[in-house]
Amino acid sequence: MATLLDLPTLWAFVIAFAVFAYVVMDGFDLGIGILFPFFSPGPERDSAMNSVAPVWDGNETWLVLGGGGLMAAFPLAYAIILPALYAPIIAMVLALIFRGVAFEFRWRDPGHRRYWDFAFTTGSVAATLAQGITLGALLQGIAVEGRSYAGGWWDWLTPFSLLVGVSLVIGYALLGATWLVMKTEGAVQDHSFRLAGKLAIGLIICIGLVSAATPFLSGAYYERWFAWPQVLFTAQVPLLVGLCSGALVVSLMRRWEYWPFLLTLGLFALCLVGLGISMFPHVVPNAVTIHEAAAPHASLQFMLVGASVLIPIILAYTGYAYWVFRGKTGHEGYH
Repeated sequence: MATLLDLPTLWAFVIAFAVFAYVVMDGFDLGIGILFPFFSPGPERDSAMNSVAPVWDGNETWLVLGGGGLMAAFPLAYAIILPALYAPIIAMVLALIFRGVAFEFRWRDPGHRRYWDFAFTTGSVAATLAQGITLGALLQGIAVEGRSYAGGWWDWLTPFSLLVGVSLVIGYALLGATWLVMKTEGAVQDHSFRLAGKLAIGLIICIGLVSAATPFLSGAYYERWFAWPQVLFTAQVPLLVGLCSGALVVSLMRRWEYWPFLLTLGLFALCLVGLGISMFPHVVPNAVTIHEAAAPHASLQFMLVGASVLIPIILAYTGYAYWVFRGKTGHEGYH
């Protein structure tokens, strides 16, 4: 098996899949929280929340898989990345708890609903911003000396990491708006179409800014994107982003219900491909490769058996939940 499978690379793809699955399934959920202040209290907010009520609490499964997989499969990377990014990661976890409590108590305590609505929005924005800052800080590089983190407490806070954070807030908000376009009707859907049109332009601009800045963060990034002949391959990514962006704008102008959400997911997938081009084969950019950070082969092999059983089960019950609650959202309460 050792000669047939490159287990560290395989586990890198498993973790990348978990990250993308989290973006797909929790991105629109967080996006609805980000957009909550733009909907009027009452039926509009209730419809928005009802659209995610049956599925929202299972979405963090993929976040746990990604973080747990990093710790188990790449313990050296985990030991370097976590000390560098403790502040935004802890902020993200606390914000996710905060919004989860607000989600439940919004219905349980209607007398203080406006405060729970504020908490729901605050938690959603803070969690998304923290995720984006974490990604930006990782991409810009982490100071490593020997086998440990050698930077300071505030190294994660830079203009680039803030740009990525704001971009993710806009991206998740667009996912939320296009999800509501797909799941609601009437006034909520019309409002969501208007929001999605503005957010789509914002996301396209942010993708352009992040993409323009990334190759100049490191000489290695520049080489991976522009060196000959791999530029013939890497150039396809911005080309596809342009085509996908144009199709997204057209789908919103023609008021298609399903394509805006799918095309937004396509943009996120292409951004993940771009991230892979910049970083691979490193797990800590320009410092530690996936093979240097990997756990022993026997451990990776043992975990792969469990993952090959559990991931299909998670996908099956998640798919079944979405199938059961397919179609348009009604106006019934959450509980």
